[in-house]
Amino acid sequence: MVQSVVLLLLLGLVPVVLCRAEFVPPTVNISLDEDPEVRWMPLLKIFDIEYLKKAGAEVIDTTVPKWVHHAIIPVVAALEKYVPQPYAGEIRGMASYFGGSISDVIILNFAYEISAFCTSIVAQDKNGHVYHGRNLDYPHDVLRNLTIDIIFLKNGEVAYRGTSFAGYVGLWTGQSPNKFTISGDQRGTEHWWNWWKNVVSAFLLQRSPVSWLVRETLAEAENFQDAVMRLSKIPIITGVYYIVGGVRAGEGVVITRDRAGPADIWPLDPVNGEWFRVETNFDHWRPPPARDHRRDAAKKALNATGQDHINMDTLYQVLSLYPVCNRITVYTTTMSAATPEKYKTLVRPQGCIKTD
Repeated sequence: MVQSVVLLLLLGLVPVVLCRAEFVPPTVNISLDEDPEVRWMPLLKIFDIEYLKKAGAEVIDTTVPKWVHHAIIPVVAALEKYVPQPYAGEIRGMASYFGGSISDVIILNFAYEISAFCTSIVAQDKNGHVYHGRNLDYPHDVLRNLTIDIIFLKNGEVAYRGTSFAGYVGLWTGQSPNKFTISGDQRGTEHWWNWWKNVVSAFLLQRSPVSWLVRETLAEAENFQDAVMRLSKIPIITGVYYIVGGVRAGEGVVITRDRAGPADIWPLDPVNGEWFRVETNFDHWRPPPARDHRRDAAKKALNATGQDHINMDTLYQVLSLYPVCNRITVYTTTMSAATPEKYKTLVRPQGCIKTD
């Protein structure tokens, strides 16, 4: 790892970056054998209820304009009966023991669906090992204190795991042990005014929120190929990028999604030297906005690291470079489905700030 960092420094790829002491988020065990309305109660052992309520209100207030919030409350309350299980029960339970309204918990969960700016990387080393890393960027400082690693248990064994936020039932980052890993990146610049369109898609057209499909895929898919098929074809409420890593050589892909189906499938092609894929928030076949240099910085750093030296540690170093890691980066996760015990998340207390 040290040699790779030195190499990046010599090549001038590492600007002076200030990343304040990262920390491991708390881990919560959620039993899928419990009734949905009570399975999230372990959160109460970690978080103060009043703090969770205030933090949730802050996310809503900074994501959904107040007039939209007030106008949508009766609509969401009426549509609550359309929320599928287990999410309806989980949301109802959270509202009960957090002391809030069901409509507010639903609004909070949808607020998370429209503002995720991220960088995901899937890469394969010379021996065919597949590594997957992601930075999740949100413009909400409070989320750093709400970040949790979640282990979902079935019959006392790990069914899947992921990283999320207290009060949120979806997953943008997850791993099915010895099968596959998934991260989701927002596609393009979806804004709050699409909130109405997303509600209609989710409830009336029976389309899945993008983070719910991640969780369902982790729970149900049998292998990498099955996961890719599900993430490609099941209708969702908005465009997104699904990045998937497997356990065998060549099992890595970026899926560009429209609401109804795939717009593009972009697999690893290590035979032809394309041993990694980098996805931010823009279609890979188009240039990113001139102000956004994350893609180019990540690709340059990966090429400097080289396929011979890519591993969990060096992937984390690439994800720590500015602007790949930036002021709104909440957490970084590195994972590899073939070695599920190495799943690791670190919260970035104040993101990463360029200082030179």
